[in-house]
Amino acid sequence: MTGLVVCVLVLAAASAYGVLQRRRSGRVRVRGRDDGKRLDAAELGAELGERATLVQFSSAFCAPCRATRRILGEVAGMVPGVTHVEIDAEAHLDLVRRLDILKTPTVLVLDADGRVVRRATGQPRKADVIAALGEAVGGTRPGQ
Repeated sequence: MTGLVVCVLVLAAASAYGVLQRRRSGRVRVRGRDDGKRLDAAELGAELGERATLVQFSSAFCAPCRATRRILGEVAGMVPGVTHVEIDAEAHLDLVRRLDILKTPTVLVLDADGRVVRRATGQPRKADVIAALGEAVGGTRPGQ
């Protein structure tokens, strides 16, 4: 009987963890550890956007990366001065480590100066990307 109770508790905890992870995945949010981090054209392998840059870290066998590529490409095409840059995480491990990229896709929203303004882990929603771009282009940060 004790084994059954333990099994039920483990199943409940695993389910709760799974629900929490699914809700957090893809959310575009500010992360304190990104404050002050900046990327330039040399690190990206492409020029920064005139107003903002959407940087996507991907890997070869990542299905959500393909959908994220499509979403970011659409958003960059809609907003003048915004560029989408995709980086192969496996080929740029030093950058991945420096930016603390833990899974793919991870999307960084950079302002015109290359500062990380927002970050999303997992496939972001189009509306969230557009809202994050508004912050990057407008130059407002939470608490300002």
